[in-house]
Amino acid sequence: MIIVSFLIFFAAAFAAGIINALAGGGSFLTFPALLLTGLDARAANITSTIALFPMQLSTGYAGRKMAGDSPSLSLKELCGISLIGGVIGASLLLLTTPAFFAKLVPWLILFATVVFAYGSFRKKPDEIHSHYHLGRAGSILSQFLISIYGGYFGGGIGFLMLAALTLGGMAIRKAGATKNILAGIMNASAVIIFLFSKDIAWAQAGVGIVGSVLGGFVGVRLLHKVNERLLRTAIVVLGLALTVAMFTFPK
Repeated sequence: MIIVSFLIFFAAAFAAGIINALAGGGSFLTFPALLLTGLDARAANITSTIALFPMQLSTGYAGRKMAGDSPSLSLKELCGISLIGGVIGASLLLLTTPAFFAKLVPWLILFATVVFAYGSFRKKPDEIHSHYHLGRAGSILSQFLISIYGGYFGGGIGFLMLAALTLGGMAIRKAGATKNILAGIMNASAVIIFLFSKDIAWAQAGVGIVGSVLGGFVGVRLLHKVNERLLRTAIVVLGLALTVAMFTFPK
């Protein structure tokens, strides 16, 4: 059974790498697969972050030339805010008991699923044309809160940042590349904090790193061959099913 659960997790990590390269939402696969290996919810969340981090970092690096400043914040300032928020969120997770986190997980997954669905299917203009934009204070606060959430759980942070950056006046394509870098930074800060945790399942993390990196390479090749809308629909359905399962059978 141990071997089977590890094979299932490798397949989930491989698929997560493909999904993240195409649309995002790979943690909807790795998190439940890690629960099958015998981890509690908090350990599964921490190990999933470790397992997906190298692939996420490479995604941010690949699109670095398209990233840049927002009208009110420089890229360096955004990176600094993401780093601090990620550290706080990861630290809060380590202070959360496994039992309490297990009760919180269904709500976190539901929130992430709703955010993912909204970000996937709302209309995306090439650029936000609105008389209302987040000012400097609003941009700082929104990115800081998103970063804390990202360090704590992370589901849906890509779409949350995309919304905040575009409301701050950034063009949608530039915001897309920028949020990948910021996600990599907040995950890096979380990983550094998690390295001091005893909850990391290193065997599963190693399997997940290999699987997600390989999946990421495949995903890049499939980028123009897969129906992204259908993929996003499948991820939302998976997120809803996972939410129901976690409410019904809490770990």
